[in-house]
Amino acid sequence: MAKGKQVGNKGKADNEYPPTYQEATAGYEEMQAQFSWDDQAVRRIFIRKVYAILMVQLLVTVAIVSLFTFCAPISFYIQTHPGLYMASYLTFLATYVALSCCGDLRRQFPWNLILLTVFTLSMACMMGFVSSFYNTTSVVLCLGITALVCFSVTVFSFQTRIDFTSCHGVLFVLCVVMLLCAITLSIVVPFGYVPWLHAVYAVLGAILFTLFLAFDTQLLLGNKRYAMSPEEYVFATLNLYLDIVYLFSFLLQIMGGGHD
Repeated sequence: MAKGKQVGNKGKADNEYPPTYQEATAGYEEMQAQFSWDDQAVRRIFIRKVYAILMVQLLVTVAIVSLFTFCAPISFYIQTHPGLYMASYLTFLATYVALSCCGDLRRQFPWNLILLTVFTLSMACMMGFVSSFYNTTSVVLCLGITALVCFSVTVFSFQTRIDFTSCHGVLFVLCVVMLLCAITLSIVVPFGYVPWLHAVYAVLGAILFTLFLAFDTQLLLGNKRYAMSPEEYVFATLNLYLDIVYLFSFLLQIMGGGHD
């Protein structure tokens, strides 16, 4: 009887001890691995969706730029009707503000894709209008260089250990320098064209948007200090598309030659 009582007291004492660290965290590592795998799967779907939309945007843009550049009647028509450029610019500005500032709108299907489509068409028409003032050789050369630079920067951003998402201060400083150059150009140009100042501005712009492309690519990957939410696939596509288009426009200013 005393022995049974002693055993009962021992079992009761054992139940009063807290679990060990190994017992308490037995399923934690497995649960953490499952969450990590789920997050990677979501991120991969997010990346595929962004690049699929981006490829469609770029194909549409290249088609419109080629049409405006190689088709002489269309090129002449849009050059003699600058109001079309202003209409495209205002449409681009309105859709960009809507997609950038209205978070609920850019996550709401199908309005987000409709606005993104209008944004892409307006931006492509603007680039087509600008490209029509350059000779076809310059446009094709700049398209090829832009594609090569974008491919190289994307591969580098995927592989490098350098965290471009932590370099937002450098990008801000470069943006300020670009703004000062633009203000200087707007003041100087009415008194006479300064080629070297315009060249400096274009080179700085090409460098800046190459860095922005690396920055936005790593935000998309989500493996650095800062990451973009998988819900923001429209905003991610918007940023990458703008980086590529502006890179092309600045390369065109550097290497493009006017029509003969």
